[in-house]
Amino acid sequence: MGLPGMRGTEHIGFTVPDIEQAERFFVDIIGCTLVYSLGPYAYEDDWMVKQLGVHPRTVMHVRFLRCGFGPNFEIFEFETPDTQLPQPKNTDIGGHHLAFYVDDFDEALVYLREKGLTIMGDPVSSKNASEGQRWIYFLSPWGMQLELVSYPKGKAYEKEAPVKLWHPSRPGE
Repeated sequence: MGLPGMRGTEHIGFTVPDIEQAERFFVDIIGCTLVYSLGPYAYEDDWMVKQLGVHPRTVMHVRFLRCGFGPNFEIFEFETPDTQLPQPKNTDIGGHHLAFYVDDFDEALVYLREKGLTIMGDPVSSKNASEGQRWIYFLSPWGMQLELVSYPKGKAYEKEAPVKLWHPSRPGE
């Protein structure tokens, strides 16, 4: 049956190298809204180890952002005596990307280019189960992989899916 009472994804948390830069990017470029800011938090006991599995002398900064209709973002910056590794690639364990759905793919892609962001490759028109979708990856200023995606008439698999994705062009479904 799965997790009792589960309704969906509430937020996605990720770590950035500079929380001020990340807040400005997600608010000014992407269009998210800052909900709250917390920290810095530092503890003399082992709270950081017990609660987060990080070095006990880590200092934590937090920003919580709301981004349209999707899940919220909880963004962290950690000051830690541990070595911090570079941004993971998609092939790395823990590798990830965030995808932003837009109504007008071409307009949004022009906007990202005008903002000087690195666009990876050319737009892709998906085939097979995801036919109807267009997507492209782009990078945040600190190198995090992000994706622009749109499927205004739905994806092919949605015609037969037992559970339909909500879509802004079909608000009654």
